[in-house]
Amino acid sequence: MNCLLVSTEEKIKEAAKAVFLEKGFDGTTTRDIAKAAGINSALMNYYFRSKEKLFQFIFNDLCSFMFQGMLDVVNQPISLREKISKLIDHQFQMMMQNPNLTIFIMNELHRNPERLYATVGMAKKIPESIFHQQIDEAIAQGAITHLSSQHIMTMIVANIQFLFVSKPMTMLANGLDEAGFKAFATQHIEYVKEMICDYLFKPETAT
Repeated sequence: MNCLLVSTEEKIKEAAKAVFLEKGFDGTTTRDIAKAAGINSALMNYYFRSKEKLFQFIFNDLCSFMFQGMLDVVNQPISLREKISKLIDHQFQMMMQNPNLTIFIMNELHRNPERLYATVGMAKKIPESIFHQQIDEAIAQGAITHLSSQHIMTMIVANIQFLFVSKPMTMLANGLDEAGFKAFATQHIEYVKEMICDYLFKPETAT
């Protein structure tokens, strides 16, 4: 495969990701993607025969991006407190780069529930992680509040993702531009870390 072929394919994928995230599957046409990629529709159809095929590739890629990064963090050989901080940072950076990601995935799962199987498969790996073992051990030692890893992950994901789902409302209500929202969100993440760790870790504990 020559460089031109790789370059054109990647250009189409990046354009498709941006357009699908903004408009969803139903609101996107192949013409939209071709225009965003700076190519003609015939050339796009040469690389990807259908919108559905291209969408499935992008959807799987985004789900993998969403879950694989989390799996990489939960399996790192670091302390539980540091791991929670890194999980929050990972979620934050992921959403900063793709603020429409949560709404996009939820909308498409409602539109086509069969897509849920791919995401569930990745999500099920979290209870098998080092993170899960660390939580169980810390509970047994009395070092943290009795809370399952599933509840902790839900707290982390919910507190980060809602920040971006509600971004337009937050910006409008507080008169923020993009730079202002970024500063607000960055400060909010530190509060989330403090809130979760203060609730989870018992006083005088350094797990």
